[in-house]
Amino acid sequence: MKSKKLFKVITLALMTVITTAALAGCSGKKETADTAAKKDSKKGIKIGMSIDDLRLERWQHDRDLFSAKAKELGAEVLVQSANGDDQTQYSQAENLISQGIDVLVVIPHNGEAMGAIVEEAHKNGVKVLAYDRLLTNCDVDNYISFDNVKVGELQAEALLKQVPKGNFFLMGGSPTDNNAKLFRKGQMNVLKPLIDKKEIKVAGDQWAKDWLPEEALKIMENALTANNNKIDAVVASNDSTAGGAIQALAAQKLDGKVAISGQDADLAACQRIVEGKQTMTVYKPIKTLATNAAEMAVKMAKGEDVETNGSVNNGKKDVKSKLLAPIAVTKDNMKETIVKDGFHTMEEVNKK
Repeated sequence: MKSKKLFKVITLALMTVITTAALAGCSGKKETADTAAKKDSKKGIKIGMSIDDLRLERWQHDRDLFSAKAKELGAEVLVQSANGDDQTQYSQAENLISQGIDVLVVIPHNGEAMGAIVEEAHKNGVKVLAYDRLLTNCDVDNYISFDNVKVGELQAEALLKQVPKGNFFLMGGSPTDNNAKLFRKGQMNVLKPLIDKKEIKVAGDQWAKDWLPEEALKIMENALTANNNKIDAVVASNDSTAGGAIQALAAQKLDGKVAISGQDADLAACQRIVEGKQTMTVYKPIKTLATNAAEMAVKMAKGEDVETNGSVNNGKKDVKSKLLAPIAVTKDNMKETIVKDGFHTMEEVNKK
């Protein structure tokens, strides 16, 4: 009898232990699932944006539009500006990577110097998108920009409509910016046949460090002195350098008399075009670029296929690229382009 009672007690005890363990196991699984769900809900896409120099009006537009679109798509954007310094930009990009970003978007001051960040990003599982300016000699994942050779062609074509022959001064952009070289390639595609025919004489050729207007001012002052003010057109590669050159021309009462190109559709440049002091600018619809870039970055973070329409060789590989179309803008079509897109209002353009 005692042995039977003892057997029942032991059996009941074992059943209790098994039941408790089973319940605990179920509870543990539920807790793990809940924890995982919480982690998934908290996990969002984080994008690092390393910008060359936010002191330039152009990049302020890009930052704001990119960040707004990324936020709409559920991503957080961390932004750093290097103020045109290579070492600072590299250090800032390293810092962004250390913050657990999924994708690094780079607008490089120097495409060659910043190319090295790609390897470090990849080691940390971070993909890299080169924005507007190419990262060279590296394994960058994707690139988005405008057709920058076409930009240069549009600049030269617009000047030739106003000045079909004469003395042309070539005002290049930053020598560390790969885009500046692409703009020059496009300019020469149009100008070289006329240079060979001696219908155009190159009155000088210099590059403005960091695209700075003060650099362009000095270059233009020296060019005017060297040519006894006999310059008919200035092939300026962007609006900042055009602005500096126009300051020098104004000091010699030549502003409005010398044709000059530009690019970026900066407000001051649009105002100069309306006044007749700058011939044209190249409008690159920044909203299109920034929103497309944000969409690409989010897809890259999710591991989804990214839409591209070509490739650009960066010295190491053909980088899958999305290239957008630039638009030449003069006084005649400003309302239908820049103003229509809401980039500037007509009131802003006419206010001086």
